[in-house]
Order: sequence, then C-alpha cells, then structure tokens
Amino acid sequence: MRPSFWHPSVELSSIEQTIITRIKRAKLFVFLRYHRHELFDDAFQEELVTLYAPSLRGHPPIPPAQLALATIVQAYTGVSDDEVIEATLMDRRWQLVLDCLDKGQAPFSKGTLVAFRKLLIEAQMDRRLIERTIELASQNQEFGSRALRAALDSSPLWGAGRVEDTYNLVGHALKKVICVVADQQERELVEVARDAGAELVCGSSLKAELDRDWEQQIEKDEALTLVLNVLQAVETWVQTLQQEDALLAQPSLAIAQQVKAQDVQVDEKGKESLTKGVAKDRRVSVEDSEMRHGRKSRSVLVDGYKRHVLHDLDTNLIRAVGITPANVPEASVTEAISGDLERQEVCLFKGTAHRPGLFKQPFGARTP
Repeated sequence: MRPSFWHPSVELSSIEQTIITRIKRAKLFVFLRYHRHELFDDAFQEELVTLYAPSLRGHPPIPPAQLALATIVQAYTGVSDDEVIEATLMDRRWQLVLDCLDKGQAPFSKGTLVAFRKLLIEAQMDRRLIERTIELASQNQEFGSRALRAALDSSPLWGAGRVEDTYNLVGHALKKVICVVADQQERELVEVARDAGAELVCGSSLKAELDRDWEQQIEKDEALTLVLNVLQAVETWVQTLQQEDALLAQPSLAIAQQVKAQDVQVDEKGKESLTKGVAKDRRVSVEDSEMRHGRKSRSVLVDGYKRHVLHDLDTNLIRAVGITPANVPEASVTEAISGDLERQEVCLFKGTAHRPGLFKQPFGARTP
C-alpha cells in the first residue's frame, strides 16, 4: 500500500497554545509545531513516499512525514529509539510536534521508526531533511548570515544487526548461502544443505548442533574445526553450481571467508584456532557489514556506530549530522560535517576547532 500524506492541523488548539507558553527551553519544538506544514509540504512528502516500494499487502504505512519529524526531534534531544516511543506517550512537547496529544497509544512502533531511518539514510534523504529544515528556518528569519557557534555532540548508536561470535558468524553466513541457492532452485533447505555438506549450520541453533562444553578450550577448538570444515565443503560445492546460482551464493560465502580471515590463525603445524585479541576493523555482524566494536567508556562496549550531531548554539537547530562506525575516532567525521556546512553556504569561524567551548567532547549514554 502507498503511504499516505500527513496533514496535521495548522491552527493551534487552546491546549497547544498553553503548552507553547510553558516551553522555556528547547524552542525547536515550538518552531517545528508552527512550521511543520511548510517543512512537509506535499512536494516534499511526495519525495518521502518514494522511499517505500508499492505493496498490495499489509496495513497502510505510517505517514513518512510524521516519522521524519520524529527523527529530527530524536536527533535534537539525543534519545534512544525506545525513549522516542515513551516520549510520544509521556512528553507533551513531543506530542505537540507529532500531533498525538493525549493519545492512548504511540503513533508508531520502534520497529517502524528504525526501518524508516534505514530507508532515509540509504536514499541520503537524511541530508535532504536537514537542508530543508535549515532552509525553512532561514526563510522565517530564525537565523541569518553569521558566524556559526556550534557544539558537536557524539554518542553511541547501537546497530540493528545481530552481533555474533566467530562460530555463529561463519555459520550464519553459510546458512545464507544455502538459503539463497535453495530459493533459486525452488528446493527444500534441508535437501540443498545435504548436497553441500552443510547440515550442521542449517539448524535453529549452531551451538546446540555442535553440542560442546564451551568452558573447555579443547572442545571449543574441536567446534571451530567442524565449522571450518563445513566452510571448506561449501566452497567446493559452490564451484560445482551453475553460474547464476554461484553468483547468488558468492556474497554470503565471501562473508564467511572474511570472518575466517580476521578471526582464525594457523600455527606452524597447520592447526587452526581463534586469533587472540580483536582484528582491526573486525566484522561483527553478518547482516550489517558496517557495524564495529567500539567503546562508550572503559567498561561499556558499543556494537554499531557513533552518531555525531552539530547543534547551532544560537538557534538550537541541528545543522549537520554524521554517522561513523563505533571504532572510528570522533574527529574523523569533521570533514564530512564541514562539507555539509559548505553546501549550506554557512560561514564557519576560522580556527573553530581551537576555540574553547565551540566543540565539546562526546557526552554520556543517550543511545538508541
């Protein structure tokens, strides 16, 4: 089904007027309430609707304009996806902006929000969203041509892909190989797995199939050998497939081979074992190739990304955003953010990076 356009009320109700008079800080909420109908006019909503493929099944999708507006407020407040849903039910500022005052249920689910954000980023519409917000603010004289005073906030962003250990990463990737070939050949998964010698990785739980005492190193080594034997068998089997089937299988097979290369070492006797320590830029998820291990603190790990939000200190508007893998230093995003600002024809202070207070260090846990 085609997503619908979103046309919330333009005129303020008496309750909304009361809420606005009580908002002393976070004026972006007020700005978005007054101008959301301009920001999400029909032409821009038409752009957002194109993010979704036509479908004849399922419930009508949530209006993408409403999800895009929630994405702006989430980046502005730095809250997690779970906290977004809570805010739509408990925070009247969010309800004011999203047109859901005193509703009995959230206007959308966490999964819907995450899926929309993925589509937005893949189409690079996140940049378009920021540019439109800034353009609208400029037109309404919320800010003009001036030197930018800004704070760059960086915070952890947990990835949506499942993080797995070496055994499961290889097994997961090999199961995807079998699944894609089975679908292509219109055969049962078990039948294809038997042909490939990969029955071990096609059950519901690889660790259960291996049935090892994971506290014993010798048994862990035996399990690794079994998994790598399956990888070798699948590599040989793929070479026997028709070209079309082999091409479909290759991307998932390459993931399994990548995991082996980064996580497995071979000693002088040819024995394979897990590498001690963590390889640089180690892949941690089959489904999301960009996720990485990182740290929020000495004791807290992050599996995914870091998000970087540039706040205009004078207007409280978000001027630019960036996302990097979790293992990348915060400073690496500055070039991309500067590029965004240049496209917005914003004049940065010369030597901004050396001005105390303009760019601050990453803040604490506010993670989706």
